[in-house]
Amino acid sequence: MELIKHECGIAMIRLLKPLAYYKEKYGSELYGLDKLYLLMEKEHNRGQEAAGIGCVKLDTPPGQEYLYRERAQGSDAISTIFAEAHRQIAEAISEGDSIEAAPFVGEVYMGHLRYSTTGRSGIKYVHPFMRRNNWCSRNMLLCGNFNLTNVDEIFNSITATGQHPRLYGDTFLLLEQLGHGLDRENERLFARHSADGLKGLELAEAIARDLNVSNMLRRYAPTWDGGYVICGIVGNGDMWALRDPNGIRPAFFYKDEEIVVVASERPVIQTAFNLTSAQVKELAPGEAIIVDRDGSVRTDRILPEGHNARCSFERIYFSRGSDEDIYRERKALGAYLVNPVLNAIGHDIERSVFSFIPNTAEVAFYGLVEGAEDYLIQRKIADIRNLALTNNLSDDNIEKVLRRRVRREKVAIKDIKLRTFIAEGSTRNDLATHVYDITYGSIRPGDNLIVIDDSIVRGTTLRQSIIRILNRLNPRKMVIVSSSPQVRYPDCYGIDMSRMGEFIAFRAAMALLEERGMRYIIDWVYQLCKEQDSLPKEQIVNHVKKIYEPFTDEEVAAKIAQLLTPEGVTAEVQIVYQSVKNLHKAIPDHPGDWYFTGNYPTPGGNRLVNRAFINYYEGRASARD
Repeated sequence: MELIKHECGIAMIRLLKPLAYYKEKYGSELYGLDKLYLLMEKEHNRGQEAAGIGCVKLDTPPGQEYLYRERAQGSDAISTIFAEAHRQIAEAISEGDSIEAAPFVGEVYMGHLRYSTTGRSGIKYVHPFMRRNNWCSRNMLLCGNFNLTNVDEIFNSITATGQHPRLYGDTFLLLEQLGHGLDRENERLFARHSADGLKGLELAEAIARDLNVSNMLRRYAPTWDGGYVICGIVGNGDMWALRDPNGIRPAFFYKDEEIVVVASERPVIQTAFNLTSAQVKELAPGEAIIVDRDGSVRTDRILPEGHNARCSFERIYFSRGSDEDIYRERKALGAYLVNPVLNAIGHDIERSVFSFIPNTAEVAFYGLVEGAEDYLIQRKIADIRNLALTNNLSDDNIEKVLRRRVRREKVAIKDIKLRTFIAEGSTRNDLATHVYDITYGSIRPGDNLIVIDDSIVRGTTLRQSIIRILNRLNPRKMVIVSSSPQVRYPDCYGIDMSRMGEFIAFRAAMALLEERGMRYIIDWVYQLCKEQDSLPKEQIVNHVKKIYEPFTDEEVAAKIAQLLTPEGVTAEVQIVYQSVKNLHKAIPDHPGDWYFTGNYPTPGGNRLVNRAFINYYEGRASARD
């Protein structure tokens, strides 16, 4: 019910035919640019803070521009940058240039959508990043969907070679690191072709022709710890996208004789190019898809494939539900919640209403309702048998049984985005309670109300708005259902869940420790984390798990319900979470569950979760003292 920000979506296009081909077949030399716009609009869910595009022209003579970039901030960034690109194209044509010579009319494109997970904003943080050089094969555009956990190690390795990074941040450092590798690859080819007697433009062309970005990636990718899809275009036209070895962040691609496309989600490519799901391939973990300047396409093994840690939250929440596999998985998540929900309402379906908030939970709602209907069918069969055994099998009695159904209603509507930031204090809190509106009369007083959400992370909107406003419907009991398990641990691979104190599950466990006289566990965990803080990341253990160990999932859930129920609410409130076991049953191919279990797939995850607890503990101590 509250927005969780996901850092970034990527889109890349490589046209494999001359621009005249697309003019003849599709009616425009802007075919690539138009398809990039469509891909980015279809991925708008992945980033609404900023966007950027880049373009490289092939085979331009010296003295003519071949590398273009445009970036913008704000929720309308996509339309802003494409409007600017089209403005520049129109201006060039009005000045007498051919459309092929106009800016942003080229063969290689990249697009990026950004959500910040670092708290850093400003145009200088918006992808793609650009490296400029007088040699076309030393220029580079870089973007990605990633978060690296070992920025300090990368920084130290870069400065050890004598480089002087301008800023301290993972994207800046990657640009410096990969730029250094690009220079080394150029120097290798310069020495080889100079020895063969080449010079001048002939030498530059030979270097651009023989450049091998796989060498650059193999040199530096082993130093990266995190989840990532990192994409680049070299000024000579080489294009690549590399996925992390555990498959934490997603990447899909399509290629035919006309085009190569890479994006963060499969249905985005399907929709943009009218493809079946089978035609769109998943980029394997540790592999890069590479398109050389001559148009040859290959997938290259850059890193050994690690253990499968494909992100389950991608499937629960972030990725588009129009993907056929994700749709099926989300329905399964809802179906696996049927039994705990029935237990919560005492199996009293006749006096219960099922609903969902927000719209992203709709598919899981279908699965939950279908499961409840299956249960009710079995009840009906048993009731009809009882009627037969008692000689009461009349048409009226049969009709009464058959007319029983699972009741479902749209009980809440988010019909306006109230600008609560314009108010302060109690006025702001009052406005927050009206972000959602209820459908009056949708339930009968005394009914149970079951509302499913895809996840409950911070619980802010539940406490400030949802529970209060649903209470106006006068339910006897309110069951808030999460299709995901309890989010207990921060993410460090590109999702905006980084501070321990924000998690309602963590706050509940900490409150239970205090209430039960177990404060010593909090202090003990802090000491354990501090003792490890200076160790290499490979030696660090996630000690924050000990915060939860004294309690069952049900105890934590009960405390969460207590913390999130505002004063004055008359309905009994219970919160039901998905189990980790059933999560893996519903989403078997994406077992990455570190948000829920603390089992981080890379060593850097353990270091950052401990660091997050230290920051929480020390910040709270300062505030208290």
